[in-house]
Amino acid sequence: MVQATESQQVERHAFVKNIHGVRYQVKDVARSVAFYTQHLGFKLEHQQLPAFPNVSFGDAQILLSGPGASGSRPMPNGQQQEPGGWNRVVLRVTDLPGFINELKKAGLRFRNEMESGPGGRQIQIEDPDGNAIELFEPAR
Repeated sequence: MVQATESQQVERHAFVKNIHGVRYQVKDVARSVAFYTQHLGFKLEHQQLPAFPNVSFGDAQILLSGPGASGSRPMPNGQQQEPGGWNRVVLRVTDLPGFINELKKAGLRFRNEMESGPGGRQIQIEDPDGNAIELFEPAR
């Protein structure tokens, strides 16, 4: 299989410039900002209360759409955009058991127990609105 060079990929995808971020639907913007910044170390980049903030960790951006945001408006068929689901942001961590203990002390919600596999260990937590975040520690 022949790999395309970066310039060839840009030519084939002239409209897509990069990944802007991941959007999560939230019910309370201020509560969500506090969760991501205080518990997970994200940085608040921008906010328009009460509709929208975006938080970052390095180059990764999470766009949090509150009830008044354009990114949370109903679909043309009337279907509401809701928090939750199974798609998730995956954060690479160190000392997963230690971090789990810290988050449990803070009262965070976990979807499961820590799982181990050939690629490493992971567990899922939820933000205040039920959006999943996976904490992943690669195998050594």
